[in-house]
Amino acid sequence: MSAIEISIPYGSELISAELPAGRLLGTLDVTDTPGIADRDRAIREAIENPIGLEKNIFEIVNPGETIAIVVPDSFRTTRIEQVLPVLVDGLIDVGISEPDISFIYATGTHRGPTPDEERKILGDEIYERFKDQAYAHDPRDQDNLVYAGTTSRGTRVHLNRRVHDADRIIATGAVVLHYFGGYGGGRKSIVPGVASITSIASNHSMNLHPTRDEIDPAVRIGGLEGNPVAEDMLEATQQSHVDYIVNTVLNRDSEIAAVFAGDLVAAHLEATKLAHRQFAADISEQADIVIAASPATQNFVQTHKALFNAYQAVKPDGRIILLAPCPEGLGGDQFAKWLRLGSREAIIAGLRKESEINGQTALSTIQKAPITYVVTEMSDDEVAMMRGRTTESFDDAVHKAFADLAEGGRTNPTVYLMPSAAYTVPFLTD
Repeated sequence: MSAIEISIPYGSELISAELPAGRLLGTLDVTDTPGIADRDRAIREAIENPIGLEKNIFEIVNPGETIAIVVPDSFRTTRIEQVLPVLVDGLIDVGISEPDISFIYATGTHRGPTPDEERKILGDEIYERFKDQAYAHDPRDQDNLVYAGTTSRGTRVHLNRRVHDADRIIATGAVVLHYFGGYGGGRKSIVPGVASITSIASNHSMNLHPTRDEIDPAVRIGGLEGNPVAEDMLEATQQSHVDYIVNTVLNRDSEIAAVFAGDLVAAHLEATKLAHRQFAADISEQADIVIAASPATQNFVQTHKALFNAYQAVKPDGRIILLAPCPEGLGGDQFAKWLRLGSREAIIAGLRKESEINGQTALSTIQKAPITYVVTEMSDDEVAMMRGRTTESFDDAVHKAFADLAEGGRTNPTVYLMPSAAYTVPFLTD
């Protein structure tokens, strides 16, 4: 058994370690897809040739109508700033006046963007033209929320008034795999994007099994059909009138790989097919050790996606080595509050009373972190709060993981590398 030298990203650097033994099963990573050529032309062609609709948005709108364009917040990269000039100029070309166009940042429960972040979301040109017509959604602002209807699962849907009352709604975003919503983009731009805090809580409560104290197994990454959270999101969104969506799928370099425009359901479904091909990694077996990197995420709440994905590729009694600097720490007091409840049972009890996204993330974290050595800038106390295992270095984490497995008789463990773990989603095939 010979040693294996490996390198993995950590922040802006590559760091190395030596695996003393073992068998490398492979590197699980995002598929290489080229960025679109002749970008503006490709974007316009996508918008003008809708999926699932007979007319494109430029043929749907009428002069004098108000247009609400729902755009992402600052917590995700979507490259919608490259789409907006084509979309807006197309609207103006068919008689929509600039004062009738507004932008609403789909914050969900996140904070609103700063002015610098707004400029990045909209792009310089659109920001300068429309900054006074761009508004951050506040899920707690009762005066700017309107009741739209109730879903069959009982979610009372309150939406941003500027969005719901507009003559036309255009929802934009990027499609990636999402750990309980199935996929991002599409419906998620509206619910939770511009929904009330109570509507979001009602929808997210469907993460839990209705009778057992566990996450509902029907709630799953990369799955929409039969997923109660995803299905309720769609039904909630359909209480309003989304006239058009424009969704991107990005490649590993955060370039637009493709644009999908048209019907809320049909266009999004096509986008999910490309997203799945790009971000999913089929595996025939789980490994004893998964070495997963999330080099660019700023805090653990963002990094949780990498832990979630790595957990799909590791044996239940295996080990994860998670490399994530997390210079901003855990990611806020609200997440820490849920972690401090201390046990899976206490978190589930809390979520039964008040469903909240940080609670869902905390529940998932304390399930997965106990088998995880964390190489990070976070403090030992923060790692302990997550139920993770502290380590001094990458080499130290490797040594400890191998020693743990050797105690159980596994002296030649199998290993996966995941250099882009926040985006790469392993699926165990039969």
